[in-house]
Amino acid sequence: MASGQNRIREVFDRLMDAFGPQGWWPAETPFETMVGAILTQNTAWTNVERAVGRLKAAGALDAGTMLDMPDIELQTLIRPAGTFRVKTRRLKAFLAYFVSEYGADVSRMVEVPTGRLREELLSVNGIGPETADCILLYGLDRPSFVVDAYTRRVFGRLGAIDRALDYHEVKRRFEAALPADTRIFNEYHALIVALGKRVCTPAPRCGECVLNVICETGGTDGQV
Repeated sequence: MASGQNRIREVFDRLMDAFGPQGWWPAETPFETMVGAILTQNTAWTNVERAVGRLKAAGALDAGTMLDMPDIELQTLIRPAGTFRVKTRRLKAFLAYFVSEYGADVSRMVEVPTGRLREELLSVNGIGPETADCILLYGLDRPSFVVDAYTRRVFGRLGAIDRALDYHEVKRRFEAALPADTRIFNEYHALIVALGKRVCTPAPRCGECVLNVICETGGTDGQV
């Protein structure tokens, strides 16, 4: 375990040196971040930006407005994000929770302990661990590490984690290895995404990778 924790910390330093601060999540308000976290499921961020832009242009980026909006209208606005019918249901489930439990007031959510808030989010239909942690980390400034497919790919190839581990165990290992610092969690997740998109792709460009000297497989394991 100790060597795995050291590797997690080393990777952060190498990625930060290579890529620098990422300035993620690109949103103007915590609520916009929450909406984006739901819309970004299984789609590229550029598509989410288009959907959020349409919501803003329609004056609809508001919890009550979206919740009261006919499904077909909301589906039309968020269509660029893909699977718009499913995401409309998920958005409305979250919005119903946000309005009923917190009066659509982010400042009231901030008062709730992280563990309890995470359990509440996970109880909302359509919000899984990754989305819940994105909302906590990027929307509410909580040190809740986000694990995604890039994390599993990069650290599986490095030999630092077993890709068969479940989400919560991978999350636990990262949080045990790092200071409970929102800024570090934020940057680390964003840096992993940057590496996964640019270099550690399904067909990896290992010769360009700043982690190649510490990678056990060099991306040759054939797994994505």
